[in-house]
Amino acid sequence: MTRRTLVLGVAAASLGGFAAAALLARRQQEQKSTPLSLPPGSSLVRDYSPVLGRKDTPVTVVEFFDPACEACRAFHPIVKRILGTYPQQVRVILRYATFHQGSDEVVSMLEAARLQDMFEAVLEAVLEAQPAWAAHDQPRLNIAWDAAARAGLDVDRARRERMLPGLVARLNQDAADVAALGIRQTPTFFINGKPLPSFGSEQLLEAVASEVQALG
Repeated sequence: MTRRTLVLGVAAASLGGFAAAALLARRQQEQKSTPLSLPPGSSLVRDYSPVLGRKDTPVTVVEFFDPACEACRAFHPIVKRILGTYPQQVRVILRYATFHQGSDEVVSMLEAARLQDMFEAVLEAVLEAQPAWAAHDQPRLNIAWDAAARAGLDVDRARRERMLPGLVARLNQDAADVAALGIRQTPTFFINGKPLPSFGSEQLLEAVASEVQALG
């Protein structure tokens, strides 16, 4: 068994079967020949972007993320594995790319959860519940809200605060940055400003390890 098979097995287990491995393999094939390059003057990171891990690490992974995206859910355990392996060296910054129907409401929920210091708990809850709420043709967003409530979110407050002008402006800026950068699929990763040469869990793990080693 190769290392690649083992790594993909981690993602497959997170979805409870072989569907995740097939999904990641399909995404890898789709992106194999189309690595991204950054337009001049582009901004990968905004100062408001949510951060997983420490805020002062030498290695920054930027993930363009959609909470309704099955591949994002499959990659989440891998992202957590990276943070657990390099807690002093790596942080992950999330940027929202709301390509799926209903995702805009869920990311506004996540931003409202930040105001309650509940971001990571609610993120975990909505990803765990994703198969139940994230049908792409007709998402059942009440299920996502129920999952957030079980995680401890004050839902009434969050429903009010998710429409605050400053919060809406952040989400509009993320959407503008996604368009300017030409992000077309999620998850899309950059490590210290460099895109992955091809999509895949092994490629992500190796790129992060290489950057950590290079920075000493």
